[in-house]
Amino acid sequence: MARVKHEVHYNVTSVDPPELVRFIKAIPEVRMDIPHYKDGSGPITMWNLIPRKMIPPTRLVRYCCEKLKESGGQGRLTVTGVRWDESLNRKKGHGVITEMTGSKKNRGLVLNDDNDEARRMVEMCYRTSKTILNPIVDWTDADVWEFIRAENIPYCGLYDEGYKRLGCIGCPMSTRQEQELEQYPKYKELYLKAFERMLKARKQNGKDDLTKENWSSPEGVYLWWLGKIPRTPHGQLYFDI
Repeated sequence: MARVKHEVHYNVTSVDPPELVRFIKAIPEVRMDIPHYKDGSGPITMWNLIPRKMIPPTRLVRYCCEKLKESGGQGRLTVTGVRWDESLNRKKGHGVITEMTGSKKNRGLVLNDDNDEARRMVEMCYRTSKTILNPIVDWTDADVWEFIRAENIPYCGLYDEGYKRLGCIGCPMSTRQEQELEQYPKYKELYLKAFERMLKARKQNGKDDLTKENWSSPEGVYLWWLGKIPRTPHGQLYFDI
């Protein structure tokens, strides 16, 4: 609308809802960016990331965002739709994210990822070497829908089914994690298969210490991942990565 020259990119995550992927594919100008491993071993997917990392993605271990969603845009101005209203934590902490450790040279630099609790209108991200512009960061949900209806902008039909945000199916940051996995049973099956390969990788690397965490089977990992079973005898979470 502002007549600014731009490219529209979609990072193929391998775990987005099929309805969302079909909606995006129907937009001719969208470029589908598939992340690849630097060692030439092929595309990065959630299903091969989990065995490689030897741990499921969690709220504390969010390697998936970095590998699947943030690989593009290096050296360019990247515009996103990130908003404070999408998260209570973002509302509380939309100040400045800084790296307080490391050398004096790097200390105080902003290190962003898609789920950071503090986002600003304009950001310089040291980790991804790009400038990020979040032009609607202060828009409320009502602002977004008012604009969509006023400009007659098409949107994915999942929003009409009660979804507030659309992202990776089974994302540990989602409040609908289990509900999404039950709605998309094929993805649940893919996670279970990935957990099975993960357990084999851990055993091959001598990391079989978490069997006491009910990680003796893919189903056990799945229940642990959803928070359905105790994580340690003392309720504390720990990893040997």
